[in-house]
Amino acid sequence: PKLNRLGTKEWEKTKSKVKSNLREVAEELIKLYAKREKSKGFKFSKDGKDQEEFEYEFIYAETDDQLRCTAEIKKDMEDEKPMDRLLCGDVGFGKTEVAMRVAFKAVTDNKQVAVLVPTTLLAEQHYDNFVSRFANFPINIEVVSRFKSAKDITEICKKLEEGKIDIIVGTHKLLNDKFKYRDLGLLIIDEEQRFGVKHKEKIKHLKNTVDVLTLSATPIPRTLHMSLIGIRDLSVIETP
Repeated sequence: PKLNRLGTKEWEKTKSKVKSNLREVAEELIKLYAKREKSKGFKFSKDGKDQEEFEYEFIYAETDDQLRCTAEIKKDMEDEKPMDRLLCGDVGFGKTEVAMRVAFKAVTDNKQVAVLVPTTLLAEQHYDNFVSRFANFPINIEVVSRFKSAKDITEICKKLEEGKIDIIVGTHKLLNDKFKYRDLGLLIIDEEQRFGVKHKEKIKHLKNTVDVLTLSATPIPRTLHMSLIGIRDLSVIETP
């Protein structure tokens, strides 16, 4: 970074440049959220027998917060307005289980689910968790990270477009234009603050009508502020 001496023309120029860039991003965001507010999304069906069975297989006792948050998210999904919800909870409080339940709900309605994570390690962890949790159900899960060869990626892209993959877990690689979905219904973003603004907005532009769930242990002030002023809905898990 180039250092400026305070009070010089250079400093004023740098400041005004940053301000105008911020204004552009803010304006783009407001337009996007206004468009989402007006647009109609997919209205998911009510829970069925399979959903009950999947939730019954959870090996721990759910906390009241987990049940409440799951119900809030499902209610959003069953509404025709595209969901944009932030799920806050400390590490180990059970956000992933909530995310898996709503991912199952989406897949049951023949929609695809994308799980976006900031690192390769997290992608592998989530993939393993999803595979073991969904083991008793005929759901195809795939992962995209730097461990995959170019040949693997090409194969995954083909399957994704044909609808042969139900849930795809991946790093920002998933934001590449070559990943085309047959019918994306739900996007789950883990630790959103570790992605760049452009990354985050790109995935929402992918499909203005897609339901978005963001998981975070430490939401950035911007994300939290958006939740507090009502641009996004907020669910909190406070029980360990």
